Amino acid sequence: MFLEDTRNSRRAGEGWIEVICGSMFSGKTEELIRRINRAKIAHQKVIVFKPIIEDRYHRKNIVTHNRDTHDSTPVNSAEEILHHAEGSEVVGIDEAQFFDAGLPDVCNELANRGTRVMVAGLDMDFEGKPFGSMPHLMAIAEYVTKVHAICVKTGKLAHYSHRISDRTEQVTLGEADQYQPLSRKAYLEEQSRGKNIE
Repeated sequence: MFLEDTRNSRRAGEGWIEVICGSMFSGKTEELIRRINRAKIAHQKVIVFKPIIEDRYHRKNIVTHNRDTHDSTPVNSAEEILHHAEGSEVVGIDEAQFFDAGLPDVCNELANRGTRVMVAGLDMDFEGKPFGSMPHLMAIAEYVTKVHAICVKTGKLAHYSHRISDRTEQVTLGEADQYQPLSRKAYLEEQSRGKNIE
């Protein structure tokens, strides 16, 4: 289990970046909300963001697949986060993979100002390729937590988000109607089956 850094300082250079990554249904947003709530218990000023395109469950709130929620501020770009986060001690960012390429610079800027930055997102897309700015964020973060779903075919740990629809664009919002969490073995079998059909 991840244990927070106990520093409670807003001095320049004393912030840091935490990344929570994994496949769909692995509990990334759940873990983000858990950390946010602990920061609130510590009476820290917290603000949470999500990309405006992420509106599957709620237009404004971040929401887990179990329907746990936390208020957030939807934004169009990573740059907007800097304007809204002024004075916050803790910044939470959900669905980081959907943000533009400026997100790592924004997170660095916040951390350099003394802010604790918590970022959650998919590390791989449905093709098993690194997703958006997540690889960059994982490289610059002080802490990286990889969470896993359970494979619906093998019951083992899953870290692939297999798309079960025929859509081919990288960004397709959905849940169990569009994606399944799969282990490496099950994912490779599905990929092989797909190639044999073509």
